[in-house]
Amino acid sequence: MELFPFQAVAATQIAARFQTYMQDPLTVTRKQLVPFYQNLSAITGSGKTVILADAVEQIRSQLSVEPIVLWLSKGRIVVWQTLTNLSTGKYSSLVGEFDVKPLLECTPESVADSSRGLLLIATVGRFNQRDKEEGDRRIFRVRLDVAEQSLWDQLKDRRDRQGRRRPLIIVYDEGHNLSDQQTQLLMELMPDALIAASATTRVPQTLSSTIDRLRNDKRWTDDDLVTKLRSSDVVSSGLVKKNIMLGGYLTPMELAIDDMLAEMKQATGAAHDLGLSFRPKAIYVATTNVPEGGTMREDAARPFTERQARPIQIWRHLVENAKIDPAKIAVYCDLRFDSKFPPPRGFNLFAGGDSDYDTFIAGGYEHIIFNLGLQEGWDEPECAFAYIDKDMGSPDQVTQVVGRVLRQPGAQHYAAPSLNTAHFYIRTDERGVFEAILEDVERKLAADSPEISLTVRRTTKGGSRTYAEATKQRQVPTVSIDSSEARVPVERIVDRIVDFRQGGPSTIGKGGRIQVLQTIGEGTTQTEEWVEVEHSNRVTARWILRREIQQLFPAQGDRTLSPINICDIEHPKFDAMVEYNSAAADHLREQARSIVKTYIERSKLVQNALDHPYVVADVPIDEAKVTHFKNAIHRGYSGLNNDERPFAEALDKTKRVWCRNPSQGGFSIPLLDHGNTRTFSPDFLVWLDKVVFALDTKGDHLITEDAGRKLFDIEPIEEGLLLVIRLITKGEWSIAPTGEFNKRSGSTGHTVWRLRNGRIQPTHTETIAEAIEACLQK
Repeated sequence: MELFPFQAVAATQIAARFQTYMQDPLTVTRKQLVPFYQNLSAITGSGKTVILADAVEQIRSQLSVEPIVLWLSKGRIVVWQTLTNLSTGKYSSLVGEFDVKPLLECTPESVADSSRGLLLIATVGRFNQRDKEEGDRRIFRVRLDVAEQSLWDQLKDRRDRQGRRRPLIIVYDEGHNLSDQQTQLLMELMPDALIAASATTRVPQTLSSTIDRLRNDKRWTDDDLVTKLRSSDVVSSGLVKKNIMLGGYLTPMELAIDDMLAEMKQATGAAHDLGLSFRPKAIYVATTNVPEGGTMREDAARPFTERQARPIQIWRHLVENAKIDPAKIAVYCDLRFDSKFPPPRGFNLFAGGDSDYDTFIAGGYEHIIFNLGLQEGWDEPECAFAYIDKDMGSPDQVTQVVGRVLRQPGAQHYAAPSLNTAHFYIRTDERGVFEAILEDVERKLAADSPEISLTVRRTTKGGSRTYAEATKQRQVPTVSIDSSEARVPVERIVDRIVDFRQGGPSTIGKGGRIQVLQTIGEGTTQTEEWVEVEHSNRVTARWILRREIQQLFPAQGDRTLSPINICDIEHPKFDAMVEYNSAAADHLREQARSIVKTYIERSKLVQNALDHPYVVADVPIDEAKVTHFKNAIHRGYSGLNNDERPFAEALDKTKRVWCRNPSQGGFSIPLLDHGNTRTFSPDFLVWLDKVVFALDTKGDHLITEDAGRKLFDIEPIEEGLLLVIRLITKGEWSIAPTGEFNKRSGSTGHTVWRLRNGRIQPTHTETIAEAIEACLQK
């Protein structure tokens, strides 16, 4: 599992802050610490579970005793998914040195065995004061056939066979749902750390004393208490959709759904044309047993064709009018039927809640009709379309649905903008209702995800469209990294890495100042003392090598763009266990730096006009903000900023075929550079004979970097359309004989950068029109 750069940075920050705190922690009593606290603040879809998993593994690697991690979630479905992902699923490699199991499968032997970390997963519902007092919950009861202590008391004591109290880290991946009562119970366990993940920074009142101690005695600020992810990083990574289309309909339900189905069909065709394995899905949100405009529950003792409940009305329209196969439709809500009037065969009703969830997921349904009771754990990236019925049209309810549709399938943006867009079709009776919803969504987007663009349309008759059609078919050659010349040198470096499987002094490192509470003596002479333990927990050589390469050359979630892809990382010698701060670990990090350096120096960018070229697709537009053009591939573009608009207008006057390139999901080029693998998305594309000119008007940060220089020399490996890069910077620039880039103070106009005779050459122009003509010279 390869983390995105922002995920790795966040996980490392949490672990580093914990390590620093534990070297000089605050205390409540001599034997009880004030727990370390951290809130991971991130938008939906940012990969909070991945970050938390990597953070606890990093924390484990720097502790002196193997910790116990109590991982909590609110819903049973979320817990089940987390258990699967961390134990045997896609995230298991991130916590490879932990035994992962449900909380209630924890035994005294599990707690006493500190040869490995122990990660226990449960719902917060396991922790309830009334159940504790009445002894109803298994966690609070003593099972005499298993232990002399309840599981609760075992976690509170958590002694290993050497009498050491194991560190306890509590992780809650939905921190905003943590109640005061639950927090109070969890604090009874005397945890060493409490790490919560939430889109908000709200904390239970019960934690106020802990927060106050950290603020007053450690002088911590909000920045110290919160690890915050920038939404721009999440959006650019491809984990969430780039656009939101919000449509308000003062129409019958059928017209709004028909519009949605038409655009869903186009998106499905785009996914097919791109050879993608998924197909977009749709959800339909409505009240369950109440007819339109009513408040009383509908009488279920009526024939199916006479029922007015909204799920049934939606289902009938999909099947009878839109001719959708009933096998593709699921109705996931507590919809009631009288035994005398059952639903028709093929009506897939899931009314059992959690008990139906596995069957529902296994069905692979493309159309899901539900109310807001569908579990929080259902986050389907392939869901890109949502119809919201008027009775569900409160701002808060709509924004809940928005969060469910934001995740992006495949964690990447695609060449078809419709596949990067969350589409919402909101049917209301009054225009003011939609305006209130729009205001709420805009406010929350501005606060949490300003990089996600919002397109709005309003209609009273349906049939409207939010995409500008590509009126001409144009392609751009694919650009990729060719690392073939780096493979052999990298293999030599890997071969030189020392095999530490036999252990030895080089695999041992100092554990730092972290102390462990240990029971010393026997019988009546037993005492508890804080003991400084010399060594830290061990990790695999593979873990250290992979993390170092990832930090030096983050692959943005695409392993094919990483030096790891040409390393034999599965070689048995990387199974060696070494301490985090050992000489062996330093050797591995040094070799990782050599691998990345060699990979960058020996790799190059190549273009291929025949291998799945980028095809310009339809683009989303906001009719209220569109600027129209005559010669562009699309009839217009919305959201042009003050720099882009005059450049686009000057381009249009050249009468060349051109288009604005979307910043996410459009044409992009990977960059080769130390410390950061980004993608370069030029602002505009222009076609002239058999050449495509990629023009970027904000190239200041690229011209002085090695990665930017490689953009000018992208080698074609097949005959056909040729890609040429031009960067445009404001003002007058020059290159000194020493190779330095200089900008004249106060200069006007623009400088165009191009490759000529193997050298980068700047050309200064006074006007935008002159800059464009300089760009389009072959």
